[in-house]
Amino acid sequence: MPNDTNNLGRALGGSVLHWMDICGAISARRFSRRQVVTASMDHVDFLAPIELGDIVTVTGYVFDTGRTSMELKVDVEAARPSSNETRETASSFFTFVALDEDESATRVPELRCPTESERSLRDQALDERHRRRQELAAHATNGPTRR
Repeated sequence: MPNDTNNLGRALGGSVLHWMDICGAISARRFSRRQVVTASMDHVDFLAPIELGDIVTVTGYVFDTGRTSMELKVDVEAARPSSNETRETASSFFTFVALDEDESATRVPELRCPTESERSLRDQALDERHRRRQELAAHATNGPTRR
């Protein structure tokens, strides 16, 4: 909608981040059946612009758990109804922590992936996050590239 766009008619990055955080929180809350808070968000890859009038779909899923935390992958895609074109627009990894009634960190269920498709999704997310972290570490070691 216009309130979420910049002067070029494209979605504001901050709005996209907000949508991603909400999606991640909903996914984490469904998984843990607890109130959750965002603990961290990895860097975000903005892959393509979201144009005014596009239909945006934000999806998130838990791919790993700790004692009180959940690791989620959140993806954003945009569809142009006029051309039936869909494209990936943003992606990031989040960590959420489950809270008890006193707002203290509390245990989360163990992640189970009973189907092959769930195991594949989990493995892909683990591999991608590992690769991204290696790239960031290499970038930090070598310094930014200058043009």
